[in-house]
Amino acid sequence: MPYRFRFSLLLALLSTVLATSAATPHPGGLDAYGCHHDRQHGDYHCHQGQLAGQSFASQAEMQTARQQTDTAFPPTLPVSQFSGPVVRVLDGDTMDVLHNRRATRIRLNGIDAPEKGQAFGQKAKQFVSEHAFGKEVTVKKFGLDKYGRSIGDVFLPDGRMLNEELVREGLAWWYREYAPGNVTLEKLEAEAREAKRNLWSHKKPVPPWVYRHR
Repeated sequence: MPYRFRFSLLLALLSTVLATSAATPHPGGLDAYGCHHDRQHGDYHCHQGQLAGQSFASQAEMQTARQQTDTAFPPTLPVSQFSGPVVRVLDGDTMDVLHNRRATRIRLNGIDAPEKGQAFGQKAKQFVSEHAFGKEVTVKKFGLDKYGRSIGDVFLPDGRMLNEELVREGLAWWYREYAPGNVTLEKLEAEAREAKRNLWSHKKPVPPWVYRHR
């Protein structure tokens, strides 16, 4: 076999091996987006598709980035819906909803309520308990966060969305990082701020994401 031909064949084989190893996912497999949660590094990153090579804090953050990237044909987010009673309220933005005889942990989509140790943290939890605990709610799920919780919109028996009601009452922030295009939450937060409702009665309320970092 001529030397030049053998050298070209070797380069071709090397390129194939490198391409295959770059596309090979970590253990655990990939989801429908070509991404997965990497438990070793604690993030959610993509090996295939339009966001290959990028890392995110959660699947919900990836979905937001995917929507912003694909402007010509915005994708339809995978939404699953179920109804069930709220069996536990952990705080102002997290609850357990009974589904198929099991408690499903729901993290309210697009908002961030004060932590328990913050001002109005207990009031936010109490608000959720009064409006949702023991009641049949409808949950629209949008994937999982890095903790394995379902990200969802929760609708109360009267049709109101609990996520929006918390922001309306000044008991939660519009979570800009994970819901940058939500004009409804943006408007509700502005109105609550103007009216100085609850957490906005303080001159400089500390956002919970800042509080957690501290």
